[in-house]
Amino acid sequence: MAKLSGFPEYTPRERIVEQAVLDHLRRTFELHGFGSVETRAVEPLDVLLRKGEIDKEVYAVSRLHGAEAAELALHFDLTVPFARYVVENANDLDFPFRRHQIQKVWRGERPQQGRFREFTQADIDVVGRDVLPAHADVEVAQVMTEALGGLMELVGSPTAHATLQVANRKVLEGFYLGLGLADPTAVMQVVDKLDKVSPEKIRVMLAEIGVDDDSATKVLGLAEIVTTDTSFVQRVEALGVEHPLLAEGLAELEHVVGSIVAPERVTVTADLRIARGLDYYTGTVFETRLSGYEQLGSICSGGRYEKLAADNRSTYPGVGISLGVSRLLAALLADGLTTTRSVPSAVLVAVADESERAAADAVARTLRARGIATEVAPAAAKLGKQIRHAERRGIPFVVFAPAEPGGAHTVKDIRSGDQVEVDPATWTPPAADLRPQVVAPSPVPEEKNS
Repeated sequence: MAKLSGFPEYTPRERIVEQAVLDHLRRTFELHGFGSVETRAVEPLDVLLRKGEIDKEVYAVSRLHGAEAAELALHFDLTVPFARYVVENANDLDFPFRRHQIQKVWRGERPQQGRFREFTQADIDVVGRDVLPAHADVEVAQVMTEALGGLMELVGSPTAHATLQVANRKVLEGFYLGLGLADPTAVMQVVDKLDKVSPEKIRVMLAEIGVDDDSATKVLGLAEIVTTDTSFVQRVEALGVEHPLLAEGLAELEHVVGSIVAPERVTVTADLRIARGLDYYTGTVFETRLSGYEQLGSICSGGRYEKLAADNRSTYPGVGISLGVSRLLAALLADGLTTTRSVPSAVLVAVADESERAAADAVARTLRARGIATEVAPAAAKLGKQIRHAERRGIPFVVFAPAEPGGAHTVKDIRSGDQVEVDPATWTPPAADLRPQVVAPSPVPEEKNS
């Protein structure tokens, strides 16, 4: 059977890398008080098309048996389902509600490097009832920068670096309105293509939607503004465009950029090219680039949304940011990110004879009771063969039964060859060996000039 493209499946070793990434994200999110939520995989098709990316293909779901034809589809992001979840459970939630959600999503993408049809996202959101303070925008950005900083350390490469780009749709929309442009959204959609096409092409595309040359020059001038501090405010004002919405957006963006404390290996920039394609964003927007992996585009994005969720009594404004875990993993695994072993086991208990299996099982239970991942040899065999079995699986330690009744167990570190007497009730492997460790790819040696 041909392999389905766009649906990644990992080897055990790759899965350990993925779990290490997910565990780090969960720990970081929960340190900031974000509780875990999981939503159903399907949503009404009309809701997804009304509130989501209508230019993306969605996977419809139908029953193979039964008379009714349910208009359902697999969710293509976690924000639209989360908005529905908030409305349906509003009476049981405390606002502002803070959640993290790590779950699969599905899109009808054309499979390519870093883009899949089934993939994992990691989201955080803060949602209020009727109002949401501006500091929530800062908070989700702060949490994600810390998560990204930790990931850069996990990757291990000294050059690994992430850049969180922050903009505000009010700045862009207010600027375009100040220029007298009737359709700011159409202009934003053109400017959002700057990463893919040249400014000259953007100027042509702007002309096609009715933007005159002078206005196009100022639109491109705004898009060129990128700063690592709040000096972008003066640079925007120097362009000579005024509008109340522009002033409001500049103040909001200044607050966010000026408040984030970025960890090592993460840079925060105000980047006025960023618009974000989803139409439910209303203010702050985020995108993230990873140095050395520019071809992936944004690996982490999100923003502020005011009216995505509402019922007859309230609206539920929110702000969130989503990390494309599968997209990031694809690049890191392709570059050789791996682990010290492909199994969780730190210890193999040897079985010299099948009559001793019950005793070996007892030793394994003793070790597992103290959190040491242990397996028992699958078959009685010569001890050298059992050591080679552990070696193939990457298990660092082998425990042997006493040579004589009443004697001590011994443990062998098969990497160094050291063997010592131990008590299974108290012995513990070194901390670094308890679990598989993520290992950065070895640097490619530079070629020497002949």
